[in-house]
Amino acid sequence: MPMFQPSKRDGVVVAAFDGSGDGQVLDLDTAVKDGVLGGVGGGVIGAAVGEKLDLKKMIEELDLPEIPSVFICPISLEPMQDPVTLCTGQTYERSNILKWFNLGHYTCPTTMQELWDDSVTPNRTLYHLIYTWFSQKYLLMKKRSEDVQGRVSELLQTLKKAKGQARIQALKELKQVVAAHATAMKTVVDEGGVSLISSLLGPFTSHAVGSEAIAILVNLELDSESKTNLMQPTKISLMVDMLNEGSVETKINCTRLIGKLMEEKEFRAESISSHRLLVGLMRLVKDKRHRNGIMPGLSLLRSICLHKQVMGLIVSIGAVFQLVELLPALEPDCLESALFILDTLSSLPEGKAALKDCGNTIPNMVRLLMRISESCTQYALSILWSVCKLAPEECSSVAVEAGLAAKLLLVIQSGCNPLLKQKSSELLKLCSLNYTDTIFISKCKLTRTIL
Repeated sequence: MPMFQPSKRDGVVVAAFDGSGDGQVLDLDTAVKDGVLGGVGGGVIGAAVGEKLDLKKMIEELDLPEIPSVFICPISLEPMQDPVTLCTGQTYERSNILKWFNLGHYTCPTTMQELWDDSVTPNRTLYHLIYTWFSQKYLLMKKRSEDVQGRVSELLQTLKKAKGQARIQALKELKQVVAAHATAMKTVVDEGGVSLISSLLGPFTSHAVGSEAIAILVNLELDSESKTNLMQPTKISLMVDMLNEGSVETKINCTRLIGKLMEEKEFRAESISSHRLLVGLMRLVKDKRHRNGIMPGLSLLRSICLHKQVMGLIVSIGAVFQLVELLPALEPDCLESALFILDTLSSLPEGKAALKDCGNTIPNMVRLLMRISESCTQYALSILWSVCKLAPEECSSVAVEAGLAAKLLLVIQSGCNPLLKQKSSELLKLCSLNYTDTIFISKCKLTRTIL
């Protein structure tokens, strides 16, 4: 068999074959030391590994964003686990190149050269390099994981005894570790940390302790028992206090945690039947200086308004007027939640009345038709129907003057949901009752009859 030239990728000599069956890697140690392959402290070849690790498992668990290109199979673009080299000098994952051959191809996939020899040669040195590189990364990850687990255990022990500033510092460090490492979250849960941290929340808990504890809990997987424990009135009361008086980060964390608790089947509506809770949520939603709180606030309010016992309370705090006024400034994802809330509240007599009394309800709803999404159009149309049905003469004329008729015709002519088209037709008929045919047609911006 003839001699083959080494294959080069990214300036690194990968392998040269002399027909003996073993690939010879040229100057790979130097490449690693120079950082070309992202080595960890010195040469990779010969790195000691205490136990035989499974390469496939290491690749899956590490899920690294950047891997040296010489380790990647040109066919699958995945790290190679069993690299073999063709007579052209190109290296591939064994299973991938064999599939290529089975499809009847007798060329090199990279160069498209016709193969004069279809045998494949195991590239043992490249395999060793791949294995050692991943081993080092994997063992380093495991060591860091063990260090994190150990530190979490220490912090939990500290929390059992510490008080005052020492407790706050332990919670702050635990919050940072939990936010940075998935391993830390699991360790907190496995070692009873949820119950321990939850026990710190109560009627006499300072906001300094409470804010740190809630910041940790909101990032953990809470089981049913933990959620039930956190639903105690004194703990909910503390969360509501911090929702009103804490930092923006604390307000958002309280909002997210209450939302998590509401997912529990045993959740009771009386837990959220709080004037102070709803007022705090609306303050968060309206805070123009900290817009990152708008979506969490609307999401929780959306969940709350599904409980009929609380809907009237939401209307009583002036939420309808505030949400309507907020609509023009909301991002699309926030808009859908706000419209859902308003549509839900419109099912109440007092909700309909509040929507009718708000001067911007009709103009804002008309503006949103056929503009954001089908869902937003559906909610806006439903709200318009509620207010126009409540006061047909007054609201229909305002709606038509705001351009509703033309928008409704767009909905009817569009490819949207048939139910939306039907609702639009009914609203169009309702609005037309206050005009002669000629005037109404002119309001629709049409020059011919719509009948």
